[in-house]
Amino acid sequence: MEGDVVQNVSGEGPLQDAFQQLGIEIMQRADALAVHSEAPGMLTRTYLSDAHHGAAEQLAGWMREAGMTVRRDAAGNVIGRYAAAGEREDGIGGTSATAAVPALVTGSHFDTVRNGGKFDGNLGILLPISCIAAWNRSGTRFAFPIEVIGFAEEEGVRFKATLLGSRAVAGTFDTGVLDNLDEQGQSMREVMLAAGYDPSHLPDAAYRAEQVAAFVEVHIEQGPLLLNESLPVGVVTAISGATRFMAQLQGLAGHAGTVPMHMRRDAAMAAAEIGLYIEQRCSGQAGLVGTMGILEVPQGAANVVPGAARFSMDIRAERDDVRHAAVTDICDAIERICSARRIEVNLTRTHEAASVPCAPHLQAQLAQAIEACGWPLRHLPSGAGHDAMALAAVAPVAMLFVRCGNGGISHHPDEIMIEEDAAIAAQVFSRFVENFVP
Repeated sequence: MEGDVVQNVSGEGPLQDAFQQLGIEIMQRADALAVHSEAPGMLTRTYLSDAHHGAAEQLAGWMREAGMTVRRDAAGNVIGRYAAAGEREDGIGGTSATAAVPALVTGSHFDTVRNGGKFDGNLGILLPISCIAAWNRSGTRFAFPIEVIGFAEEEGVRFKATLLGSRAVAGTFDTGVLDNLDEQGQSMREVMLAAGYDPSHLPDAAYRAEQVAAFVEVHIEQGPLLLNESLPVGVVTAISGATRFMAQLQGLAGHAGTVPMHMRRDAAMAAAEIGLYIEQRCSGQAGLVGTMGILEVPQGAANVVPGAARFSMDIRAERDDVRHAAVTDICDAIERICSARRIEVNLTRTHEAASVPCAPHLQAQLAQAIEACGWPLRHLPSGAGHDAMALAAVAPVAMLFVRCGNGGISHHPDEIMIEEDAAIAAQVFSRFVENFVP
């Protein structure tokens, strides 16, 4: 549909009936999408499973109904394109030979963790589809195209490699993970070929920087800050960087009743002291968190002084300098604690990811949209990783967080959000798009 006039459907002030209806639709579609699961009674949807294919077809259908043209790329991403005003729509792919205006790209992932929630990732696809459908019904087109991407894989469950869909779009896909095996011993390469996706075509999925004006991801917060402050939405400042380690401690096992306390080389107590130091070091500094998610005593027994222990460390912060300083202090403390307790330590760094700041000009536009819709403004970092991290390689990125309930729990069947918040987020997103400036 041609025409250069953008009709504002977001409005200001109280939530409009139109957005209340969008909120209802988004929640109903989240329920419908959750039907596509590998396991009865729970939501599990891993990369290129039958349930994954079913969800992809469902999303593609909703995109077409909303007025978008739809394609699947070599990674299995589902991409809907809402043409710009005056842009020719030429069928599958939605790309016009005359289109030269960079797209505003949005979306999130539709794979899940095992026994996960129905809003993580999915909300960021369903919400823009509903908003675009409303614009399409009103005959609204923009000076730029909008592309909604349902990223095929983000969680890394099946092949122990994360952000596959968004890395393909960003042109940073590591082809080495194609040899990773799932629990059935199938390689990613074999599974992709069997599903009709040729890994040799993955470079074709990459977007060029000049094709993307910005990437904006709508996502549930997956935490309690917005909930505790009674706020429906917030603007993400940065996606926190992360450093992870696995540690092996070796002491000396002994009889729990006969080894005097001052003579013990207790690996478990060394690990416990380290864990308490991590908690102390990462407390009281905004945006810095530390977690010992794994703590094991191999072949432990109630009447044996532990001779060995194994633990993980996960240190995250919005600012990389803050994270690096904490990691340095923690590693120094590990050396000091183990030396004092006569424990040998083997520390292996398993992950390193830099912080991804959200673009200031996009943060400002999201903030303006929130305030124009009558809601208090809250900025907050994202401690969890998201597809926006990968897209930062080709475009400025931003994220809109939406409140979730149950204490902010996520990656769990009790992950919830309310219809009103879906409607508010749709209103804010609509306002942002209607006033978007690259």
